[in-house]
Amino acid sequence: MADGTTASGEAPSPRAVDPDLLDETQPMEVVSARESGGPVEWEADVVLKDGSVAHVRPIAPADADGIRAFHAHQSAESIYLRFFAPIRELSARDIHRFTHVDHHDRVALVATLNGDIIGIGRFDRIDRSSAEVAFNISDRFQGKGIGSVMLEHLAAIAQEVGITRFTAEVLPQNRKMITVFKEAGYEVSSRIEDGVIEVAFDILPTEQSKAVQLAREHRAEARSVSTILFPETVAVVGASRRDDSIGALVMRNILGAGFAGRLYAIHPEADQIQGVPAYPSVLDVPGQVDLAVVVVPPKQALAVVRECGQAGVRALLVLSSGFAEAGEEGVKLQDKLRRRARRAGMRVVGPNSFGLINNDPAVRLNATIAQVIPDAGRLGLFAQSGALGIAVLASAARRGLGISVFASAGNRVDVSGNDLMQYWIDDPETDTVGLYLESMGNPRKFSRIARHLATVKPVVVVSSGVSSFAAPPGHRTRTTNVPPQAFDALLRQAGVIRVENIHQLFDVAQLTLHQPVPRGDRVAIVGNSDALGALSAGACLSWGLRVTHGPVSLLPQAPAAEFAAALDAAFADPEVDSVVAAFIPPLVTSVSDVRSAMTTVVSKYEKPCVATFLGVRGVDGGLDYVQADGVSRSVPAYATPEDGIRALNAVTRYGQWRARDRGTTVSPVGIDRAAAETLIARVLNASPEGRSLDADETAELLAAYGMRLWPAVVVDDVEAAVEAADALTYPVILKSTSPIVRHQPGIAGLRSDLVDAESVRDAFASLTQRLGPLAADRFVVQRMAVPGVSCVLRATEDPLFGPVVSFSVAGPPTDLLGDVAHRVPPLTDVDVTDLIDGVKAAPLLTGHRGSAPVHRAALADLVARLSVLADDHPELASVELNPVNAWTGGVDLLGADVVVRPALVRKDPGRRKMG
Repeated sequence: MADGTTASGEAPSPRAVDPDLLDETQPMEVVSARESGGPVEWEADVVLKDGSVAHVRPIAPADADGIRAFHAHQSAESIYLRFFAPIRELSARDIHRFTHVDHHDRVALVATLNGDIIGIGRFDRIDRSSAEVAFNISDRFQGKGIGSVMLEHLAAIAQEVGITRFTAEVLPQNRKMITVFKEAGYEVSSRIEDGVIEVAFDILPTEQSKAVQLAREHRAEARSVSTILFPETVAVVGASRRDDSIGALVMRNILGAGFAGRLYAIHPEADQIQGVPAYPSVLDVPGQVDLAVVVVPPKQALAVVRECGQAGVRALLVLSSGFAEAGEEGVKLQDKLRRRARRAGMRVVGPNSFGLINNDPAVRLNATIAQVIPDAGRLGLFAQSGALGIAVLASAARRGLGISVFASAGNRVDVSGNDLMQYWIDDPETDTVGLYLESMGNPRKFSRIARHLATVKPVVVVSSGVSSFAAPPGHRTRTTNVPPQAFDALLRQAGVIRVENIHQLFDVAQLTLHQPVPRGDRVAIVGNSDALGALSAGACLSWGLRVTHGPVSLLPQAPAAEFAAALDAAFADPEVDSVVAAFIPPLVTSVSDVRSAMTTVVSKYEKPCVATFLGVRGVDGGLDYVQADGVSRSVPAYATPEDGIRALNAVTRYGQWRARDRGTTVSPVGIDRAAAETLIARVLNASPEGRSLDADETAELLAAYGMRLWPAVVVDDVEAAVEAADALTYPVILKSTSPIVRHQPGIAGLRSDLVDAESVRDAFASLTQRLGPLAADRFVVQRMAVPGVSCVLRATEDPLFGPVVSFSVAGPPTDLLGDVAHRVPPLTDVDVTDLIDGVKAAPLLTGHRGSAPVHRAALADLVARLSVLADDHPELASVELNPVNAWTGGVDLLGADVVVRPALVRKDPGRRKMG
């Protein structure tokens, strides 16, 4: 029976507080997925509809008292909607049945806050592929989206155990429960029988259900960040009367910015600090505290977090250092801080954070330790480390670039760049986003959020990479085995503008903030120096921009009118998308007159302009103007033409990405996921540590996803080779299975065009004589394919990235030159095309030097099937399709190797889960 989600009633009764919210001197049992017997990956912290945090985990026998308390404080209406009867007290038998499940045919989850159970969801298997689902949400916490979260998690778990359809029984007056099902994006069917509505729906993900899930995640996480950035009340815990202390500096900065809300200081003795009321504890502050800024020693911070949780504080900004960046003891403290905050429903920025800025006039929050901050503007900035946060803010201020929001994540124990990007998607005060990333905890989630954000505003990223060497102390991240090119591909796939340093970040930002995005790659060059003109043209060509107008070089003594006429001709040229203006100080005309002439012309056109005035950089200095539509803009000035053109190229490529059709997610027909899951489970049951699949298993797995592997018969002697050739039909090939010669260029380990038994015998003798001394004389016989282009497709399950799909042309391009393209599933049809075209050897596929082009549609279909296979099954450690023979009539899958191992827990599972 479906459970009620009716309007508010009584609050859950207090129960034993979560031990993570107590001092270590007060031990108490913690219920976890491990202790319940449920899979650890089913345990998750989730952001709810209102931006708060709840913990979801498998139910456990130890939850018996919690279930009783939960039920006792439900309203009579909610109880009736859940049980169809007024059951005021649950029997011991009911409690045992609810809390003892097998995590396969009977699954139950609880949502908790501060250790209290605030929601229960469960399903009970009816038959092989269907189950009955039910929910019960605390009256006090209804309207926060807990039911939707539970349904999402139960649906994902059900698919893991082979269930594809949910049913439920709901009373007609329980409209909220029916709405939960329908608004999840499922096709819900219903019928009324005996006064009860019976509903049923398939739970396999659809485009609509996935879109609903991502939209809910986006709204919840954006709301959560908004709570942090728009506090009405801030308490500084650790405020000090010493002027040289960090706590005093934070107080001065908050006051100096003119914070629009209420500010309190937390100090054990003072009545006031810097004219602000002070209290001994956050528990003593009157009213709701939205944001607590924590500036205390790390060991004291844990007690502060406990008090903030008890006081109902919504978010923490932890500026304190001495956590994971300080060593093993700090790692333990940081983990306790995270768990305490999460269990209390609080978000955390930091620890070891540099602070937050929100320049919105309705807030005016500067909770940082910065000495100088930029003015208000439309650039959103995120940095991970404090030192680089200082550099980022200083650089923005020097260039005259105003910011809307700045956040430093510090050790990124909770709030990350992904959360800020969710907020910036809808933030009307931010036009460009800049991120300085030293590590990445969840690249898959980053990719999909960045892609969403980049469709509406530019995202500029400085990143030192994703290797273990790049991650600074204190950052929780996994190691990765993929090459750096895979990370580059992920950013390009998401439409992100990647730059090398802070200098380039602001070069790009000042262009995207103050000029329109180019419509194409055609450039005009205008200046008053032949040398600068030639330098500019060379820079354009090196970046792949086309110079279609100029370079036009005026005389250094030319009057302002000539400058204006030359620029006007460049802008008016229909073959021009962008204009580069490069000037040395004129000999006769004043610099201010030249700048005035430039801004007058630029204001007439909706085309971008980058300028070089030697000695000037930024967006200040007389280059401001008002567009015809009333929009205020500025011509960005660069110290050298190369800086401006590099930025122009980056924004041009972004504009091309943004204008492209993003395609649709690939969904090949003829896929039997259940068959693949059965095979993988069979292998892992027999070999728990995992192993390579044999030839028959490999063929069976690939066939489940519509990929036909050509048979290859292993032979031990010449007569077996002849027998195999006769069975396969001629012509055939004989090739060595030894890795010593398998991938060597030429025919070192291969004989082809074997048309009869005699040629097979000759080939066998020849290869045995040649390869015997190398112990490489173990062979297979296979039908000979039509001549084509040999390709390699790989899918690898990476600890950090999850599945990564790679494509290359076999032989030297792969083995010697590393000419390999990468993409991260799920892929669209456009991603597949970009993957195939992403290798330098791609012209070999399109008819290089008169050869016949390959069947691109068939090759793309094979790539799509491999990507879906890898995305569906994290147990596939690696899948290599090699060789794949691509030719005019199709593709032939001639070889494959598959390794299966226990699944890694992906950082971005098919259900909402905080990192």
